[in-house]
Amino acid sequence: MVRIWESLYSKNGLAAKYIAKELLKIETGERIPRVTDFCDKLALGRGTVQGAIKLLEELGGIGLDSRGHLGTFLVKKDVSVLLDISEEGPVVGVMPLPYSVKYEGLATGIVDEFERMDRRVSLAYMRGASNRLEALKIRRYDFAIVSHLAALEGKESHEGLQIIKQFGPQTYVTGHKIFFADPKKKKIENGMRVGIDRSSPDQSMCTIHECEDLDVELVDLNYMQLFNMLKQKKIDAAVWNMDEVKSVNHFNAAEFSSEKAKKLTELSSEAVVVVDENRTDIIDQIESLTNDNITSIQQSIEGGERFPRY
Repeated sequence: MVRIWESLYSKNGLAAKYIAKELLKIETGERIPRVTDFCDKLALGRGTVQGAIKLLEELGGIGLDSRGHLGTFLVKKDVSVLLDISEEGPVVGVMPLPYSVKYEGLATGIVDEFERMDRRVSLAYMRGASNRLEALKIRRYDFAIVSHLAALEGKESHEGLQIIKQFGPQTYVTGHKIFFADPKKKKIENGMRVGIDRSSPDQSMCTIHECEDLDVELVDLNYMQLFNMLKQKKIDAAVWNMDEVKSVNHFNAAEFSSEKAKKLTELSSEAVVVVDENRTDIIDQIESLTNDNITSIQQSIEGGERFPRY
C-alpha cells in the first residue's frame, strides 16, 4: 500500500489529485464524466487519465461500475481518502466566541455533521459579525456563522455574499434585552449613557432604534466590556443577549419599547451560514449538511444531555 501511495508523485498520481477533486463533487450513484471529458478539461492524455482513475480505485477512494453505453457510475466514494489524495485541506469556518452554551452547541452540531458526512472542518472564533464577514470576503475563511440580521446587513456592504443555511429562531441567541446599571430603571431615558458595539450589527442596530428620538450618549465599547462597564456604572444601559448568564443574574433587564428593535431582535436570534457565491465547492459541502441534525445536537447540549465537542 505504501508503494501505491508513493505513486501519487508519478504523472498518473498528479492527474489523480485533479480527478479526485472532480469526483468529490459527484454523489454516489451518479454517472462520472467520460475519460475524454477528463482529457479535455485537464489537458491530459487518455492513458494518463485511465491510469489515474485506476490508482484512485486501488487506493480505495472510489468504486466504479461500467454500464456500457449508459456510462460509468460511482458506486463507492470514500471522501476522506479523496480529500487526502486531492490535498484539499479542511473547510474552515468562523463563528462567534463560544462563550454561551448555545454557541457551544451550534459548534458541536456543525463539527458532528461534517464528520457524519466524512468531511473535515476546522472552526475559528472571532468577535463581531462585521469582522467575520469581512474576513470571509477576503477568503480568510470558507464560511461564516452570523445572525440572520447581520447577514442581511453584510450583504449590503459586501457584494457576492450569500446565505445558504438558516437554522431557525433562537439558534444564534435566545433573544436580546436592555440591561440597566440601576435596578430601578425599566427603559432607556434621556441623559443616559448607553453602550454600543458597532462591530455587532445586532447589538448596534437594536440600540440605535431603541434610542431613536432620545437625548442619550452612545458610548462605543467592545461587546465583552459591557458587563464591567455596567457593573462599574460607567454606562447606564446596554443591549445584550439573554444567553449571558452573568448579565441575566446580575442586572435588571427590560424588553424593547421600539417596534423596530423588537422586529430586529427576532431576526438576530437566528443563526445562518454565509459564503461567497463564487465558492461553489464550499456551497456544495455546506448544503449537504442536515439542519435538523445540527439543531438537535445544539438542543441536547443546551439541555445538558451531552458535553460540547468542537
